[in-house]
Amino acid sequence: MEVTLVQALLIALASGVLFSGLLLGIFTNRVIVLSFFVGLILGDLPTALMMGAIGELAFMGFGVGAGGTVPPNPLGPGIVGTIMAITLKDQGITPESALALSYPFAVLFQLMQTFIYTLFAASPEAAKNAVKKGNYKMFKFHANATFIGFFIAGFTIALIAALSMEPLRAFVEMIPQGLINGLTVAGGLLPAIGFAMILSVMVKKDVLPYVILGYVLLAYLQLPVMAIALVGAVFALIDYFNQEKNEELAANQVVQHDEEGQYGI
Repeated sequence: MEVTLVQALLIALASGVLFSGLLLGIFTNRVIVLSFFVGLILGDLPTALMMGAIGELAFMGFGVGAGGTVPPNPLGPGIVGTIMAITLKDQGITPESALALSYPFAVLFQLMQTFIYTLFAASPEAAKNAVKKGNYKMFKFHANATFIGFFIAGFTIALIAALSMEPLRAFVEMIPQGLINGLTVAGGLLPAIGFAMILSVMVKKDVLPYVILGYVLLAYLQLPVMAIALVGAVFALIDYFNQEKNEELAANQVVQHDEEGQYGI
């Protein structure tokens, strides 16, 4: 499949908007969101959503910065990886191998993001000075400079990536099938690593049985994801109602204790 100029421009436009949307705190730069729009533009939503799900699992873990670390950017697999998975399917590129191949682009997007933050670090102070001088046009410019920078960066990199599929196709054709299989295996491990990293931070002893239950339902009983989600919803409701009941019992005990104290019992 070839990416037309119109499709490349639409992907670039969507990438610019979604990349800059992270400044608004609406998580438009997540892999699953980016993959959805790329799949919609290229006309292959199933492959795009597969790529989005795999990439989202991976970036749930190593896409989170701990302390002063700067993680790779989800736009790598979300934009470039999804384009690879859709356009290079006939070369044997699966969503797993596309995830592994798109990792350098994730690092590139993160370097670009760090550069933009550094470039416009003085924008808040410049906007404040513009207000003091009554220059509201310059205030609007400095207030939105980072947003504009993110849009331009997302648009430019995505456009270059979309229009570079032919050279990338030639490069992939040069890769031995054994190496592609290795990339597929590595890409399949990345979601597991990402999920394990997030569990190592968030998991509690109380919820560990549910993690094991989910693994058993999927790996051994081979239940579909929707069925496992419904089982999880049942346990969540049971836990919610039990907590509600415990809160009512605790409130009744407090009232009873107050009444006993009031009447000197």
